[in-house]
Amino acid sequence: MALPEPRPRHLSLGPLEREILEILWQLESATVKEIHDRILADPNRELAYASVTTVLNRLTGKGWLACDRHGRAFHWRPLVSREEAQMLQAHEHLHRFLSVSNPDVVAAFADDLDVASLEQLDAITQRLKTARQKREGESCT
Repeated sequence: MALPEPRPRHLSLGPLEREILEILWQLESATVKEIHDRILADPNRELAYASVTTVLNRLTGKGWLACDRHGRAFHWRPLVSREEAQMLQAHEHLHRFLSVSNPDVVAAFADDLDVASLEQLDAITQRLKTARQKREGESCT
């Protein structure tokens, strides 16, 4: 599976940005009021309506959301699914980890893996082999 396109320009997210994205993934599209009401459904939360608007605009600028006008209301919708976001963020973490480029750090990490992690890595390795074989088979036709 390839990384999604288009990709957000900035992958880093703050806690409120993540929370609002989660709401939008659930609702698929929502107004500021709908998102604000969802957050304030928790009686222990306080958050200004303007703060939700600010975060929505920031997420739009980062490339996570699109804004559409329906009549007088603006509706925000995610441009990336939850699964695609997880894939992109895992990809970024892996690249950051590998950029350390210190074999001792990578070896220490690998040495600390438990059996379940090793089985997961074996499954990933098998998927990579299958994907590469498929790509090689397609390029020859």
